[in-house]
Amino acid sequence: MTRDIGVSGNLFGGIMMAWVDEAASVFACQVCHTPNMVTLKVEEVIFKKKIKVGYLIRIYAEVLQMGRSSITLAIEARKGSVYSGEEEVMLNTRVTFVRVDEAGDPTPIPSSVRERYKHLSKYNS
Repeated sequence: MTRDIGVSGNLFGGIMMAWVDEAASVFACQVCHTPNMVTLKVEEVIFKKKIKVGYLIRIYAEVLQMGRSSITLAIEARKGSVYSGEEEVMLNTRVTFVRVDEAGDPTPIPSSVRERYKHLSKYNS
């Protein structure tokens, strides 16, 4: 949208970071079977390419690490041409979320989820 574009004609980096956080949060909620995930940490964000008007943005996530109440995701955002369908990586980062209860206190990720990702876990139980 026009409001998301700066004077140089590029997408604002802060807008892109907000989209990445939101998409990653939705993925973390889905994986961890809860609507209650909070962002703990966003690691170095590397903007590899500019994004101009007319591109689609796709955000991909992969589980890197699973703890008792936390999950770390690798995030990659790609710009895609609406004409050719080709994609190009424009951003990489890692984001860690914590599963919380209604009071905002950390709560364990279900054991069935941790079991599925135990090969990536910080802990073996």
